[in-house]
Amino acid sequence: MTWQPFYVGDGAAPADPDRPVALPKAPPWREFPRRSLHEQFVPPPGLVEAVNAALALRRPLLVTGPAGSGKSTVIEQVAAELALGTVLRWHITSRSGLTEALYRYDALGRIHAQRLKGRGGDDDIAPFLRMGPLGTALLPTDRPRALLIDEIDKSDLDLPSDLLDVLERGEFEIPELARYETDVVAVREWQGDAHHDVERGRVQCTEFPFIVMTSNGERDFPAAFLRRCVRFTMPLPTPETLLRIVEAHMGARTARTPEADRLLTVFLERLTAGESLAVDQLLNAVHLLAGDGAPDENRRQAIEDLILRELSHA
Repeated sequence: MTWQPFYVGDGAAPADPDRPVALPKAPPWREFPRRSLHEQFVPPPGLVEAVNAALALRRPLLVTGPAGSGKSTVIEQVAAELALGTVLRWHITSRSGLTEALYRYDALGRIHAQRLKGRGGDDDIAPFLRMGPLGTALLPTDRPRALLIDEIDKSDLDLPSDLLDVLERGEFEIPELARYETDVVAVREWQGDAHHDVERGRVQCTEFPFIVMTSNGERDFPAAFLRRCVRFTMPLPTPETLLRIVEAHMGARTARTPEADRLLTVFLERLTAGESLAVDQLLNAVHLLAGDGAPDENRRQAIEDLILRELSHA
């Protein structure tokens, strides 16, 4: 991009209110609605083999690495190449539980609807049920679904163990439907408005989903959980890998400028020294500093320090 101080800090409104300051076009990775960057993702050595092993064995792939290393983009690329459909996403927090990932049941909403309709009214449970991301991935299909379980190391200590039976058996029960008076209920899937018939509350996959679980390496997992996964640790990027990543996002013309080469070298040196940095920080720095009309030396250094700030502290 061409560097321009759009904001100058004087509080003055535009001279012509009908012609406000034109803001720059967003970099590709910050355009909304968000688009998949699977075409730009460059898998590190060994990742292709790990993905193929997970696909062949029908086992989840556990990818460990620092933030911004591309862990969650892996599944986008696999889903695109193998036509697995839209990626289902389950973002883990400390409050995440297995049941909510399998299905959601609005019990209070159903009670409220029953009161409004009164006795003898229609008591359809379907509008108050919805599959969760994991439950949707386990629905019977001709081809596997793709499911991202993001940042599983942020979960409650019990969640990995709770997952074991589901990952091993590929099935689960919805108790509210198991005791419901109607044998078959059409339940809405996690994304979109598609519905799937569930018989007597039982969901059984026919093709085990392709699951990628990401971890920042902030905790250990039980051995019983790890043995059910294919594990891969994202390695430190090489100069060649970083150059390919920058080229994929910005083109060779920008990636091979002297300033981009300098930023790449500084970034890799700091990573090798043990600093916590993300690849998207490098992309941000190249986007701001390696294009036409880059700022002068004093401002350039201030911007570089701002963008390439170490992540392990505020």
